[in-house]
Amino acid sequence: MENAKGKVFKYGDNVDTDVIIPARYLNSSDPSDLATHCMEDIDKTFVERVSKGDIIVATKNFGCGSSREHAPIAIKAAGVSCVIAETFARIFYRNSINIGLPIIECAEAAAAIGDGDEVSVDFDSGIITDITTGQTFKGQAFPPFMQNIINAGGLVNYVNDKA
Repeated sequence: MENAKGKVFKYGDNVDTDVIIPARYLNSSDPSDLATHCMEDIDKTFVERVSKGDIIVATKNFGCGSSREHAPIAIKAAGVSCVIAETFARIFYRNSINIGLPIIECAEAAAAIGDGDEVSVDFDSGIITDITTGQTFKGQAFPPFMQNIINAGGLVNYVNDKA
């Protein structure tokens, strides 16, 4: 699995799916349309500033709220390569893996990494490096079967590749 490296967008607790992708935009399921409104209700300039490979870091309960898979789709389509949080809402966690968005739980990294820091993530080992500060953190590495799903671009692609 390819490692992630990018600039951090930092958020706090309870970032819910309604601020990740506001309900008023759910009339589309096109990832590129969803990406243009990603994080709009919590960070108006996110889509203007995010670059391919950037990383979202948040604290507790990222992705809470509704079970819509539009939220991780919008994040992935906006170019985010990984989301790091202290904890994730369980359905968001599952939806992220299902659509091929890498996410890692690591309380220490979520607390210490700052907005704008440059961070790299080694998915094989779970090592998160804050390149800006030199700190390293040990997140939960993905088991090989989950890496295979993410590498395939999500569960549907993974199953189709096996058929």
